[in-house]
Amino acid sequence: MGVHGGPTGTTRRALRTTLAACAAFFVCLYGLDRPVAATYALFGVVSMAALSHVPGTGRQRAAALVRTAPVAWALVTVGSYLAVRTWSAVAGMLVIGFLLAFAAAAGPRAAGAAPGLQLLYILPCFPPYAPDTLVERLAGVTFGLALLVLAEAFVLPERRAPAYRELAARAAVTAARCAVELEREPYRLSPASALAAPAAGESLRPFRVTEAERPAGPGLRDRALSHAGLAARTLLNRLVNLPAPPPGERPPDPEPELLSALARCATGTAALLRGPDAIDPARTADAHDAHDALRRVRARARAAGADERPTTAARGLRRAATLEAADAALAFATAAELAVRGRRADPPAETDPGRFWYAGQRAPRLWWHRLAAHAGPRSVHFQNAVRISLALAAARTVAGVESLPHGFWAMLAVLSLTRTTAAQTRATVRLALTGTLVGALVTAALLTLVGGRTTVYAVALPFVMLVAFTVGPVRGVGWSQGMFTLVVSFVFAQLAPVTWRLAEVRIMDVVIGSLIGTVFGLLAWPRGAQEELHRAVALMLARAADTVEAATAGVAAGGPGTVPDDRPLQLALSLAESAFAQHQSEPRPAVGGATDWQAAILTGHHVLWGSRRLLGRGGRPLAGAEGRWLRERAGAVAALMRGAPGAAPAEAVRTGTAAPDLAPPRFFATLAWLDSLTRDVERWTAPGAPR
Repeated sequence: MGVHGGPTGTTRRALRTTLAACAAFFVCLYGLDRPVAATYALFGVVSMAALSHVPGTGRQRAAALVRTAPVAWALVTVGSYLAVRTWSAVAGMLVIGFLLAFAAAAGPRAAGAAPGLQLLYILPCFPPYAPDTLVERLAGVTFGLALLVLAEAFVLPERRAPAYRELAARAAVTAARCAVELEREPYRLSPASALAAPAAGESLRPFRVTEAERPAGPGLRDRALSHAGLAARTLLNRLVNLPAPPPGERPPDPEPELLSALARCATGTAALLRGPDAIDPARTADAHDAHDALRRVRARARAAGADERPTTAARGLRRAATLEAADAALAFATAAELAVRGRRADPPAETDPGRFWYAGQRAPRLWWHRLAAHAGPRSVHFQNAVRISLALAAARTVAGVESLPHGFWAMLAVLSLTRTTAAQTRATVRLALTGTLVGALVTAALLTLVGGRTTVYAVALPFVMLVAFTVGPVRGVGWSQGMFTLVVSFVFAQLAPVTWRLAEVRIMDVVIGSLIGTVFGLLAWPRGAQEELHRAVALMLARAADTVEAATAGVAAGGPGTVPDDRPLQLALSLAESAFAQHQSEPRPAVGGATDWQAAILTGHHVLWGSRRLLGRGGRPLAGAEGRWLRERAGAVAALMRGAPGAAPAEAVRTGTAAPDLAPPRFFATLAWLDSLTRDVERWTAPGAPR
């Protein structure tokens, strides 16, 4: 039972699935006498409700089902024509199986729908191969999906989790409160705010957000909302670590004004994110005014330090840290507006085109950018797509050559049992075979006892299906396979006369599919995301280390402001993020002190943003001693990154000599950036850091 005695999410989904599947099946079979339509109606519901894992509430899933309906029709149509010949069916399985699995790169919604869509393509491989019944097949799928949409939308509605926009708005409110405290005596955060700020940042970490609310898609709004979350975490981190002025001193102008403008900007950003719709003109205008005010104050603060006159370390570091916080607040505000208004947003002309490259881009271009970034063997999405398409094609070849009577069950076993690691696949197969064997024995006994009395199967089907879809997800794959064996046997017993040998065929097909899945799990990237995550993060940190050294050398050398070519770091970040997303879905032992991979990836973003900010300013070359000191410090930070995770102590970033007490503001801006990167690395390499 769920909260307040209500049904759990699993029970709700099982009730909806059973209601829609049985209603569609019984109407088509007994009301309309259309067995083909009945088969496709039932399996259309099962594919998109039981095999798919589209995240969200029932209403969110209903909306997703409506959007995927045209894809379902296309897959049933193509599958019906290609299934006639084994070679065309196998070729189609390779291509379509790869494309559907690779679509997981588009985010959790596409990844959740992919298995169900795979089943809709596989279903026409069940003999007889009769393309002339296509209209009846499509009618059955459409009817089943329509009933499922109604069930998801209106049966036992669920409460929606807090939206990511709301979480980001709460973080903005917290940042505003912290900025107000920091502009007043004693110019440091209260203990309560020092705890609230990190908590607000933690709430934006992807694994703390439900999949349905996680901004992981390739579209402009999702990209911008994800960017807003990263900027909010950066802003809160900078405010928490803002150095206090020397005792008895007041921060020099315009720092208090800068913090006051930052608070107003954060408040406007929160109001914009909480707007009732994407084009609320009042909220957008208020947020724009606050955004522009902070930009003007920040420009004056930069101009105040542009004369390159030396300043003290205390003043220089606080000024640099305050400007970093202002930059994060402006990035947060810009990303929030893009997330709320999409292509109608009007970011300021001086907005960094590299950081917000996606602004104004159309959906097809953004989708192509996401998919192209993963079109290679180093992407876990590419690896998964190759693994599952080859396994499905092999299963379809065996089914066609050996003329298996229920060959699509072998492909269904491949689809439902193949995991992203060989160890997972082997463990899953052992449980699945045990469950299938027990289920088949029970099925054989029931088929022998009941015989051809279809009324018994019809009455029992809803109860068996409800138990299968309720118990299976909770008790594991063994129970799922055992109960599903009963479900499909009771279904086919109503479509045509059957004997106990149907259970025998079911066991044979599941064994064949399991063996194929195991073989390809061993041959194709058997360690899943674990090995790829280590490699991807190591590559990302190496690229980040190179950028740290190059950016620091550029600051020391002076010259005109130029935006660096950081495309290698951007690509490395993309691959690390996708590997981390899959790693989160794979079971792993609870090991104390495990690496906080998401924080490591956030470090890469800090390197990307900070290098652009520093190199975009320009200025005179630093003095020889100051430049050497910064390059030495940057080299130590880079070495720490290249040795991460956990390979070097924090002291490795300390230089042999003390930092100058008097230096130009650009020196302290770079030093503040290097200090913040040091804290980043210390945070995710510390023993016991949260995963």
